[in-house]
Amino acid sequence: MKNMNISFETPNQPDVVALIAELDACLYALYPADSVYALDIATLDQPHILFAVARDSAGAALGCGAIVLTPEYGEIKRMYVRPAGRGLGLSHRLLDVLEGEAVKRGCTRFTLETGPDSTEALALYHKRGYRVCGPYGDYPDDPYSVFMEKAAP
Repeated sequence: MKNMNISFETPNQPDVVALIAELDACLYALYPADSVYALDIATLDQPHILFAVARDSAGAALGCGAIVLTPEYGEIKRMYVRPAGRGLGLSHRLLDVLEGEAVKRGCTRFTLETGPDSTEALALYHKRGYRVCGPYGDYPDDPYSVFMEKAAP
């Protein structure tokens, strides 16, 4: 765990693209395509989006997450930890890094959208203080979506 490094990086790297492809495969196995609200690599590589990568001591990408900074909130997106990196607290550390930097940039509220069958993600977000809310932004009221929010500390 202490040999893990989390830093802000560009998502447009071969190992990160592969990581995102694994996440997409998981999402599309669980949910209909029109209910997967994923950001693509080009969208993730924008100035108002912070993209963090967790790497092991050898530099292999084990996890990632992003936060989209808007004037109203910071939206958590693309959270994923490979099976080999699970149980090490990487999801919590990724959220710490993303939320911490967003607060430094003036963010006062966090939001996210996940799916009802993403039980590990739901458990993580509940532990982190997120509470279920209604749709926000441009999201439709989708039965395959769970919307959550929390105030920044």
